[in-house]
Amino acid sequence: MVAKFLQLEWKQFSRSSYFAKSLGIKILMIFLFLYFSAIAVVMGGGFYYIVKDAVPEQDPLVFLSSYFIFWILADLAIRFFWQQLPVMNIKPLMILPIQKNKVVHYLLGKSIFSFFNLYPLLFFVPLAGVLIYNSYGVLSVLVWLVSVLVISLSLNFINFIINKNNTYFYSILGLIALASVANYYQLIDFNAVSASVFYPLYAQQWTVILPVLLLILVYTINYTYVFNQFSLDGVVGKKTAKVETKELNFLNRFGATAPFLKNDFRMVWRNVRPKQVLFTAVFFLFYGLFFFTQDFYADKEWVTVFAGIFVTGGFLITFGAYVPSWDSEYYKLMMSQNIPYKQYLESKWLLICSGCIIASVLSIPYIYFGTKIYAIILAGAIFNIGMNSFITLYGGALNRVPIQLNVKAKAFENTQGFNLTQFLIGLPKMLLPIIVFLIPYYFFGLKAGLIGLAGTGILGILLKNPIMKLIEKTYQKGKYKTIAAFSEK
Repeated sequence: MVAKFLQLEWKQFSRSSYFAKSLGIKILMIFLFLYFSAIAVVMGGGFYYIVKDAVPEQDPLVFLSSYFIFWILADLAIRFFWQQLPVMNIKPLMILPIQKNKVVHYLLGKSIFSFFNLYPLLFFVPLAGVLIYNSYGVLSVLVWLVSVLVISLSLNFINFIINKNNTYFYSILGLIALASVANYYQLIDFNAVSASVFYPLYAQQWTVILPVLLLILVYTINYTYVFNQFSLDGVVGKKTAKVETKELNFLNRFGATAPFLKNDFRMVWRNVRPKQVLFTAVFFLFYGLFFFTQDFYADKEWVTVFAGIFVTGGFLITFGAYVPSWDSEYYKLMMSQNIPYKQYLESKWLLICSGCIIASVLSIPYIYFGTKIYAIILAGAIFNIGMNSFITLYGGALNRVPIQLNVKAKAFENTQGFNLTQFLIGLPKMLLPIIVFLIPYYFFGLKAGLIGLAGTGILGILLKNPIMKLIEKTYQKGKYKTIAAFSEK
């Protein structure tokens, strides 16, 4: 039965109109996979010796155990934002004589074959080999390795749980917040707690039972949830006694673009996918903390400019990159109306620019690191508004990958939103501001670089009308290709 499922999925992939594009993306992903796999193997093989040189008085395995809990939290966060849940079209299977449990087991089993589950194998297997080479107990190391890999698989299914149920997500988020506060005020020594919990996986072999029981528990929870959602009865929505509506009258001041702005506001308010993107954009505000707090980057102004672009460009990068895919479910209807493309694009531009302006205001606390840092952030914000916003909208004309906003079918829907074109369009948004800054900076210093960066943004704002006309023509040229692409399910 598994072989039959694989055959059906291969036919679906190879017969799709996006076969060539999907194949190109997968080739690119293979190269990235090989690159990061090589890094994981090298880091795993060298970890023991790096720790031995850096902290010679401490056992490397004890050191790793003391930070293992932080690895778990980081792994879970990365999975939540980046790991794509397994996708399977179950509608044709619901009328066939196929046992539901086999389909559900296959769907959950698909997620095991993910890079997020493979990279721990690539890291910890070389590390286990080095530990055995350095006279650690063979059986103890092997039991420890199995325990770590089982924990990694457990995180895979925990990611399922927190993605499908907001209660679990907010509960885990609350626990992490409380733990962070306790760690900050030194109420709990999490390094000591982590070492006492995870080092016994090596020292006491019987403890391998605990990760195995955890894996069985989280798999069972996922199996029960997906099995119950398999039939139509499991996904029928509950009756809504009260409908909440938002007039959003304050947007009427924007004239002809107001209906589009209201539509985007309601879309973000009512759907989980846009909310997640908006939530991710908020995290970009804290991106600068990684660079502005490090002495290593203090004399590297171009790095701080790179960080400044991201601080104010979070909404532009996350939400703006999926224009017009956000409207894919009703794009055909919208294009059948007597609506000028100009108004549609103006609304998207205003929304993106508003996100940059709000981020600029919220980033005022960065003045704590000096007025120079905040000047860099403001210059980056002006560049985002006057240049990167137009690059984002132009890239949208070439982005024809639909996005499904339906929350109820999340376990089975295809949330594909990334393509190679989008990746290539994203490169200028990251590289162009660095180039614009470095040229005057190299000859005249920091102030000249910031003037060049902000001046380019101001020039883009002044040339807004001709740039928008060019973008509008590009959208009109590919209008029917976009409609056809968004119509494909």
